[in-house]
Amino acid sequence: MKQEEYIILLVDDEPDILEFLGYNLRKEGYTLYTAENGKDAIDIAKQTIPHLIILDVMMPVMDGIETCSELKKIPKLDNTLIVFLTARGEDYSQIAGFDAGADDYITKPIKPKIIISRIKALLRRYKDEEVKNPPIELIDITIDKEKYLVIKDGVEIVLPKKEFELLSILASKPNKVFTRTEIFEEVWGNDVIVGDRTIDVHIRKIREKLEIDNIKTIKGVGYKYEQ
Repeated sequence: MKQEEYIILLVDDEPDILEFLGYNLRKEGYTLYTAENGKDAIDIAKQTIPHLIILDVMMPVMDGIETCSELKKIPKLDNTLIVFLTARGEDYSQIAGFDAGADDYITKPIKPKIIISRIKALLRRYKDEEVKNPPIELIDITIDKEKYLVIKDGVEIVLPKKEFELLSILASKPNKVFTRTEIFEEVWGNDVIVGDRTIDVHIRKIREKLEIDNIKTIKGVGYKYEQ
């Protein structure tokens, strides 16, 4: 997919950020929409179906965490990536963001080259042609990689993109231990910097949503899907 075909929605209540970051994104050839609060962002997202939403955390009307949670409830936005943009870098903010379904987290002040690099890395996950992948059949679940669905006991479960990719990697080779480095590279890519607790947060949410205990923590190494 060409860069100009990607749609990005930038949401921030600071006009300077919208102008500065918006200029750099348009310069890269992206189709850009903007909003100054979460409520407007949801309305615009429903109409434009962006590939990526860059979402400030601290906003009036509806903050970024609540906005992200609402966006994740909209089926046609299932494949939309959400990145939080905020001046707050505490663990609490990052964990709250990932709990809400965010794919990545970028802190201010903004450095154009770095944020553009991160965005390119995220958008590489969209492919020009659909890659055909056979379902992963396990004893307790089926993972349909074409439809981004997990089926358990006949019930279809939709996971956010990163959680689905993480589960798919672990389940692709049952009983193999994947190191944290391998998981970071496969799910987030070498170009994307995420916090050390990112994998832990995603693993916890997968366990809770699927109500499974197959994903085992190998202390000091990584994780495996035990079959």
